[in-house]
Amino acid sequence: MGKGGMSVGEEVKDGGEENLAAWLLGINTLKIQPFHLPPLGPHDVRVRMKAVGICGSDVHYLKTLQCAHFVVKEPMVMGHECAGVIEEVGNEVKSLVPGDRVALEPGISCWQCGYCKEGRYNLCPEMKFFATPPVHGSLANQVFLKQVVHPADLCFKLPDNVSLEEGAMCEPLSVGVHACRRANVGPETNVLIMGAGPIGLVALLSARAFGAPRIVIVDVDGYRLSVAKELGADEIVKVSTVMQDVAEEVVKIHEAMGTGVDVTFDCAGFSKTMSTALSATGPGGKVCLVGMGHNEMTVPLTPAAAREVDVIGIFRYKNTWPLCIEFITSGKIDVKPLITHRFGFSQKEVEEAFETSARGGTAIKVMFNL
Repeated sequence: MGKGGMSVGEEVKDGGEENLAAWLLGINTLKIQPFHLPPLGPHDVRVRMKAVGICGSDVHYLKTLQCAHFVVKEPMVMGHECAGVIEEVGNEVKSLVPGDRVALEPGISCWQCGYCKEGRYNLCPEMKFFATPPVHGSLANQVFLKQVVHPADLCFKLPDNVSLEEGAMCEPLSVGVHACRRANVGPETNVLIMGAGPIGLVALLSARAFGAPRIVIVDVDGYRLSVAKELGADEIVKVSTVMQDVAEEVVKIHEAMGTGVDVTFDCAGFSKTMSTALSATGPGGKVCLVGMGHNEMTVPLTPAAAREVDVIGIFRYKNTWPLCIEFITSGKIDVKPLITHRFGFSQKEVEEAFETSARGGTAIKVMFNL
């Protein structure tokens, strides 16, 4: 399974540590049961987990055992948005010491393939990513010693004024930061965001931090739009789920923007949201597909191509943690309002936390405090 842990029943090798972890055993079936850590390598650290957030992908796996083309085929530990405290370091680790508070980047690439050598390690075909089949995640506990083993160079020390919860929020924030980099968002970029869920909201915060002068955000949910407005959206537009409404809603979006749309982030990834994004984006603009709602879509590509609208994909992120930490440390981004619900680590609380996240409603980011 690589770093992060081994399967249930595997023998613990020398140096291994036993945890209890939240295992996904089947659709809507989570159970806390033993989880064995791998030995500590010379360049690894052992981290006591303190804060773990629930991502939309975690909910997809819980409800369907699938997210995009990733399919759960055997029991898997959940969780990848995480931060904690260093417990032990390998004998070659010089940058961290026990007691350091760190945020973890959850993907381990091979560093040998062409993508890794070009710096695009997020596209590595051998990527081992927490809580993405078949790799285990980070929602683990052992008598208040919550532990994972992880490479030291993927653990980022947190300044004193950044909490562990904020450290865990660097993972979803990284998606917004990477999207802004891919779309070249700057002080002259007017941004439209489709979807006011957690990723849409971090895209909003990121775009503002990158200097976007005007941001309009669109959603079907009035409550989430009100949160977006509180977080700094210039205008909000409530839309329907009906494809036939796209043309009328594009007019409303243009009125709300008051100028051309330079970049649109589709943070939902459905046929309707992508159709709206392609139709609303101005000539020479960019549409960045962030969400993964539908694997296949029917969208108006030809009219968008005639306006030279570029379609950009993003997959996770790369080299984002230092900038995320800087944005939070400096106050350019405040992720704390996104954390709406908190739970401890017990069978009952784990189940309640995932159901709270799955229901949506007033829940934006659900966080475990371990």
